Amino acid sequence: MSILSHEYIVPATPSTPKRKWHSAFAKIYCSRVLHSLAKTDIDPKTLIEIVKQKNLDLLQQFGGTGAVATALQTDIHGGIDGSEEDRARRQGLFGSNTYKKPPTESFFSFVVDTFKSFTVLILFVCAILSLAFGLNLFIAVSIYISVSASNHNVEVNSSQNPFLLSGTKVVDGYGRMLATAVGMNTTWGQIMRQTSYNTSEWTLLKARVRKLTSLVDLIGLAITFSGLLMILDRYFTGHSKNINGTIEFKAGKTKLDDAVNAVVNLIIPEGLPLAVTVTIAYSMKRLMIDHAMVRKLSACETMGSATVICTDKTGTLTLNQMKVAKFWLAKNLTSGSGLEIELSGSSIEKAILSWPILGMSMDMEQIRQSCVILQVEAFNSHRKQSRVMMRKKADNTVHVHWKGAAEIILAMCSSYYDASGNVKHLEVGARERFEQIIQEEELNEENLILLGLLGIKDPCRPGLKKAVEDCQYAGVNIKMITGDNIFTAKAIATQSVIQGEEFRNYTEEEKMEKVEKIYVMARASPDDKLAMVKCLKLKGHVVAVTGNGIKDAPALEEANVGLSMGIQGTAVAKESSDIIILDDNFATAVTLLNWGRCVYVNIQKFIQFHLTISVSSVLFNFLAAVLVGKNPLTAVQLLWMNLIVLTLGALALVTEQPTKELMEKPPVRLTEPLITNVMWRNLLAQAFYQIAVLLTLLFKGESVLGVNENVKDTMIFNTFVLCQVFNEFNARKLEKKNVFKGIHKNKSFLGIIGITIVLQVVMVEILKKFADTEGLNWIQWGSCIGIAAISWPIGWFVKCIPVPAKS
Repeated sequence: MSILSHEYIVPATPSTPKRKWHSAFAKIYCSRVLHSLAKTDIDPKTLIEIVKQKNLDLLQQFGGTGAVATALQTDIHGGIDGSEEDRARRQGLFGSNTYKKPPTESFFSFVVDTFKSFTVLILFVCAILSLAFGLNLFIAVSIYISVSASNHNVEVNSSQNPFLLSGTKVVDGYGRMLATAVGMNTTWGQIMRQTSYNTSEWTLLKARVRKLTSLVDLIGLAITFSGLLMILDRYFTGHSKNINGTIEFKAGKTKLDDAVNAVVNLIIPEGLPLAVTVTIAYSMKRLMIDHAMVRKLSACETMGSATVICTDKTGTLTLNQMKVAKFWLAKNLTSGSGLEIELSGSSIEKAILSWPILGMSMDMEQIRQSCVILQVEAFNSHRKQSRVMMRKKADNTVHVHWKGAAEIILAMCSSYYDASGNVKHLEVGARERFEQIIQEEELNEENLILLGLLGIKDPCRPGLKKAVEDCQYAGVNIKMITGDNIFTAKAIATQSVIQGEEFRNYTEEEKMEKVEKIYVMARASPDDKLAMVKCLKLKGHVVAVTGNGIKDAPALEEANVGLSMGIQGTAVAKESSDIIILDDNFATAVTLLNWGRCVYVNIQKFIQFHLTISVSSVLFNFLAAVLVGKNPLTAVQLLWMNLIVLTLGALALVTEQPTKELMEKPPVRLTEPLITNVMWRNLLAQAFYQIAVLLTLLFKGESVLGVNENVKDTMIFNTFVLCQVFNEFNARKLEKKNVFKGIHKNKSFLGIIGITIVLQVVMVEILKKFADTEGLNWIQWGSCIGIAAISWPIGWFVKCIPVPAKS
């Protein structure tokens, strides 16, 4: 916490009924403070209370900020001593400038939260029942915790409240601050102490995956109980009878562990969260190469669904490399210089300064030394102007200079300088001439003297036209919201243009009616941008917003995806955004669109691949357990499918690169299901083929292939794994028939396929005891590969079958 030291602070006048109470409190606090001053050191608790109550009267009665600085032994201009002894004394008196970490939850609390899940409770009961039959079930539960937070901009009147709180940001103005508390003694520290983190909030992507996972869980549990009941019946009734009629118990035909493991291990889609994490992590790494830093994970997927991008002009659509192109003085036009010079400050200030320095040989340092700056009013996005008050050393005269939007400055002037330096009255004709100059360039204070008009040129970024065309081709509308005047806005865009004031005066119904038809908004304020974003969201659009200023923060937070600028963006804008565009280029936003769609499609690819394995394995094991009373796939083999094949499959599919084909489709609506009709067609066709092949091997494998039961079971396992390897190629393209297109560019996919095959050979031929397999000869390997390879023509044929686009 701190107190703002400012010479123009005016104490707030308390209401009459409260004055006596204020006086009483003032005496109490002042006596405590004076008592502490007698001991040289000020009482930290007293000082904290002064700031906490934000009582300007009490501060003034104490003596103002100067008295507080004296009590703290602080130089109000130079700061503290800074020596080791002084720092140690202050740290002992006021504490360390650190915050206590929130208490961590115990492992037991996570266990309790986990067992609140209905699915986990059911599985836990099944595990207890299984243990009663001498089974060993291992259930792994993963907990993913998300902490989300939000902030808000609060307007503070510094003239009535000079107390600044740590953790807040100054959005405008200037002054000196006197620190009065640090660490846990600050208001921010107290907030940190009392903060309760919301761990129940789910992002859009996690919510959709969770919904799908829950659905698959329920289906799996239904199949599990059905199979369990049938096998329990077989367990208690026996499978066959002896010659004398007694029941013969055959353990091999009544092993519940294989049956339950078969269903539980494969039906729970634990690979889906992994795929989402890997996909987003990979895309974040790649986006850093493409000049974008993702701050919020779900923004990647949400960006792929964006239907509207609201963008600034300066620095995003343009290069923000401004230079003076034309200059009007006394109604005479002068062309600007094309030379450049290195200057500091804003882009507009650099453009204004570079022209007289290079074009008129102005000595900038001499001008700086000839005057004293008294006050500076920074550029205000609402007033579109800035001001500086200066005193000339030669005659001690005070001058106030304004600069800003041409039409706004012109309206403030009553006279102007002519070419000879004489002041002329700004008559109606002259005013109209200047207004015409402003319009031809397409670009309540009164009685000022007009010095001149500057035409500043800011060229568009190379490739801007193509980037906008790519967005429109992808079904994404671009809306430019700029603070520049309507003529400058028209120079950048030629579609429907509206002024911010006109939009501001619309009723809520009119805004909702016209918001989709507006493509350019000129002279727009941050509030106008925020209002447009809200209207677009209410119309059902997924909105991405670019911004770089402090006052863009509300719109960045309100948007589905906030995009801040890495070079020109302020710290507040970056913290309010989801993604930072590191090169400030609008073309990077188009790259984000493509990557967002790629993330979504890659997740769909893995969902199709995962569910194909789940459906085929669960149904095959269920049918095998019911029909023959055993499971050809052992628990170890099922774990191999889960931990190796699915994990490597996720890595192979989610590392697919964005393609131009993704930008040929309209944005995916947030309400659309993750599993489309096309995906159902593909996965069911592959699953039924695999089930048919595996059942054929189960019943006819020994006679057709001339092998024993152990070799047959090994071939079933080997064929099942190889089917997934070939099906990974089919999963690369959800709709396209040519699944090999562009595969040479994805070296990681080919590498992972190779690793999967090598590991499968090791599993079958080397780890025989561990995997319960038998070695296969070349003919048997060839048979397994040939059967699995049929997945390719089946995938091609199935994609020729049309299905409805909507689920």
